[in-house]
Amino acid sequence: MKKFFKVALVAAGMLFATSFAKAQTKIGYINFSQVIDQMPETKTVSASLQAFQKTFIDQLTTMNNEFQTKGEDYQKNRATMTDAVRTAKEAELQDIQKRMNDYQNNAQQQVEAKKNELGKPLVDKATTAVQAVAKEKGYAYVVDSSQVTLIVSPPGDDMMAAVKLKLGLK
Repeated sequence: MKKFFKVALVAAGMLFATSFAKAQTKIGYINFSQVIDQMPETKTVSASLQAFQKTFIDQLTTMNNEFQTKGEDYQKNRATMTDAVRTAKEAELQDIQKRMNDYQNNAQQQVEAKKNELGKPLVDKATTAVQAVAKEKGYAYVVDSSQVTLIVSPPGDDMMAAVKLKLGLK
C-alpha cells in the first residue's frame, strides 16, 4: 500500500510539472510570405526570374507560330492532298504539338528550380531573423500564418514588427 501511495504521489507530481511546463509555452505567429515580399532583394530575384522565363516564353511563341502557320496551311490544302501527304502533315502537326508540350513542361520545371535557387537566400535570411526573434522573446513555437489556418488555437503574439526590425525593413 505504501508503494502504491508513493507511485501515485510521483505520478501526480509529474503530471503537475508537465502541465506547469505547458503553461509556460509561448506561441507566436508571422505571415512569412509577407516578410519575404517586403524584403528589397525580392525585387531583384523577381526581375531575374522574369528574364529567365522570357527566354522560354519567346521560344514557345516561335513554336506556336510555326504550329499555327502549318495548321492553317494544312486546313487550306487538306482537300487537295493525297492520303499519304495528309497523314504526313497530321503527323508533323502532332509532333510539333508534342514538342511544344514537352518544352513547356521542361520550362516549368526549370523555372521552378530557378525560383527555388534564387529564393533560397531570401528564405534563409528571413528564417534566421524569425528564429533570432523567437529566441530573444522566448517563443517555443512560431506559426506561419500565411500557410496555416487554425480553427482553434491558443492566443499568440504577432512577430511581424520584431522580425521586420531585425531585417531592417520598414
